[in-house]
Amino acid sequence: MFKRSLNLDNILKRKSIFLFGPRQTGKSTLLKTLYPDALLINLLRPSEFLKYKTTPRLFGEEIEYAYRNHNAKLVVVDEVQKIPELLDEVHHLIEEHKDIRFILTGSSARKLKKAGVNLLGGRATRVHFHPIVSAEYGFKDFEKHLIKNLTCGFLPPVLTSSNPWADLEDYVSLYLQEEIQQEAVVRSFGGFSRFLNMVAKTNGQQLNFTDIGNDAQVPPRTVREYYQVLEDTLVGSFLTPYTKTTKRKAVATAKFYLFDPGIANFLTGRKTVSAKTPEFGPIFEQMIFGEIKAYLDYNSMNECLFYWRSTSQFEVDFLIRDKSDGWIAIEAKGSANPSPKEAKGMLALEEELQLRKKIIVCLADQPRLVDNGIEILPLHRFLEMLWKGDLVNGD
Repeated sequence: MFKRSLNLDNILKRKSIFLFGPRQTGKSTLLKTLYPDALLINLLRPSEFLKYKTTPRLFGEEIEYAYRNHNAKLVVVDEVQKIPELLDEVHHLIEEHKDIRFILTGSSARKLKKAGVNLLGGRATRVHFHPIVSAEYGFKDFEKHLIKNLTCGFLPPVLTSSNPWADLEDYVSLYLQEEIQQEAVVRSFGGFSRFLNMVAKTNGQQLNFTDIGNDAQVPPRTVREYYQVLEDTLVGSFLTPYTKTTKRKAVATAKFYLFDPGIANFLTGRKTVSAKTPEFGPIFEQMIFGEIKAYLDYNSMNECLFYWRSTSQFEVDFLIRDKSDGWIAIEAKGSANPSPKEAKGMLALEEELQLRKKIIVCLADQPRLVDNGIEILPLHRFLEMLWKGDLVNGD
């Protein structure tokens, strides 16, 4: 139903791809649509998993035959993290045949990190895949159905479900069972479940390992390890603070966002989202984070997003460095008429960092320009500017 915004063709001209994304974001569907003639190896199929797990060399031998006899130059391997040993075969084939390309998908980077994914060195580019974004949904429909989608999230099966809450329950249960319990990722399954609930309650806030550990009844050191598990299994991302200000000392603590608002709502038991409530602002901010991060990831700008907060409590929600080294400051406000006073963090930051744009994205009907060059942009206008490349300078 959704035409995805990620373009892999330009990357494939240069090298192979690791396509990582959370479960059910649509990686396999995208690749079947874009590359129906590719040689597909699906490690979710028990027969293929057992064959290659038992004898990894068969993987390389079969691809070698397909390459020589059927001109198979594009190979898609679904869920490659299930057999990390296959990366040795991939490495050999890439070295042997300069025109062969692999797209290696995965819903977890944890096993690959342990197995030494760097064996491929610069021979494959890592691309992060996301749930449905506004450019794929349609900007007008995205805003029209905003409340519903902020409640249930943007996973493709959930968006089209007649019972999205049940699907979210299945999603979380499957994650806990397969990624956490069966793989013995953590010692205390109960402790991790309590921790996951606290992550949802503190979604988008500065990390405080001690407080979260106290509430989840696990040590702060374990909390730190659990957050790394979440990042490795692609269900959340750290947002790094910008710390290079001198006039106002900046905090150095990261934030953490779950990858989808529906997951956060399910974990907190929040079945309805309403505007003008205390919960709406943070959920709106999480959605804006997801849109910005997806755009930057899809345009190979993976390390260009920050937030800024001074020890004197001035804050900017999002700070983007584009490829021309320009800076864009963004505040996300889930209201229809935000006050220019809510831009005081951007004005404080601008005293020592030149900002190309200062934006408050909100639920206003029309865009307007207020004092000090601050742009107040309706949600749909902001999203259109972002995805059409009018906001951030890329290549």
